Amino acid sequence: MNNSDKGKGKEDAPGQNKEFTIYVNATPETWTGKEISFSEVTKLAFENPPYGEYTEYQVVYSEARGNKEGTLAEGQTIKIKEGTEFDVSATDRS
Repeated sequence: MNNSDKGKGKEDAPGQNKEFTIYVNATPETWTGKEISFSEVTKLAFENPPYGEYTEYQVVYSEARGNKEGTLAEGQTIKIKEGTEFDVSATDRS
């Protein structure tokens, strides 16, 4: 290892910043990195997200790495791969 490699973290390793095409509500999005969080997916789904005291979001995914499909909860992340799909909906539980 040469001096220019010292202090480089895991995120600097080859392949860590790979770009993937994922689909959020059927819209293709380019995402850099192997993981995406609940909040990052909801931000991609809603440019101006509905909000309010009773607003909740549901994120359902498929074609993911490892856990092939399921529901992503607030605070969670999921490992993605090329073509991972997300269906994001906002509901008002009033």
